Amino acid sequence: MPGGRVRLALTTGEPAGIGPDLAVLVAQETREFDWVAIGDPAVLQSRARALGLPLAVEVFDPADRRPHPAGVIRSLSVATSVPVKPGRLDAANGRYVLETLKAGCQGCLAGLFDALVTAPVHKGIINDAGFPFTGHTEYLAARCGAHRPVMMLAADGLRVALATIHLPLSAVCAAITRQSLTEVLTILDSELRSRFGISEPRITVLGLNPHAGEGGHLGREEQDTIIPVVERLRAGGMRLAGPLPADTAFTPAVRAATDAYLSMYHDQGLPVLKALAFGAAVNITLGLPIVRTSVDHGTALPLAATGRIDAGSLKAALDCAFALARNRSTPT
Repeated sequence: MPGGRVRLALTTGEPAGIGPDLAVLVAQETREFDWVAIGDPAVLQSRARALGLPLAVEVFDPADRRPHPAGVIRSLSVATSVPVKPGRLDAANGRYVLETLKAGCQGCLAGLFDALVTAPVHKGIINDAGFPFTGHTEYLAARCGAHRPVMMLAADGLRVALATIHLPLSAVCAAITRQSLTEVLTILDSELRSRFGISEPRITVLGLNPHAGEGGHLGREEQDTIIPVVERLRAGGMRLAGPLPADTAFTPAVRAATDAYLSMYHDQGLPVLKALAFGAAVNITLGLPIVRTSVDHGTALPLAATGRIDAGSLKAALDCAFALARNRSTPT
């Protein structure tokens, strides 16, 4: 963080989706940190014209950390493979999306950027282009050499982390092991302390089965895997509650006593958070050597270039990345 000013990288996501629109919208406001858009400048300018918004695209200069005024984007250029039509996916641009992520990740690892913020991508079209891709979290972990990435969404004091990420439901049970749960809970506890400044994090662990297994009568995963891990880590000093049944774990009383939840699978805990705060939540990847945040929504292809979108989640992701990057640079 040379000169004391935080600089963020923003990958602009699927070019046919609302990622470029979001970048143009947030560029209309000044912020207290620098940020650089990684993507095709021509797409950004075209989308600004479609939205009827002023935009000057400047070439990114690593030596320049001055704040830039509203209506300006500093761009690290990555060219699309084929022309972009808003709302229409093209597999020929699948490689382009991955190149923007690669540039952002490498820039963070090299110290060029202090954090990475990602606009939404379309997993299907990347796979259709011939590149196996399950999501940002797994891709960035592989590029960073991180063994156990942890996905967490946060909004309005509610944080939900995931024990498993983008897996089909049929594969979840086998993926929840004593070792994996221990690693995820250790990362979650550690980063709540180091990144979020919570000295004694209170983590509520959800059960996998209905009624958290009903004492083994509705599944043995709690008895055989989750409870032993929770008890061992609790004995080691972690403040863990549960496993609690997921259908009652988000009551106001439990939420008031919880700094973060650990959900066993993607669609167990995230619907609660998104029902309460969709469009204002932030996706945060824990377990990486870099700071990475993202929006809580997808590419919204039908809304690209229409002006009928809200940039609230991206603004929250930028602000969260700024706070985390600043916390990381401050000795504790």
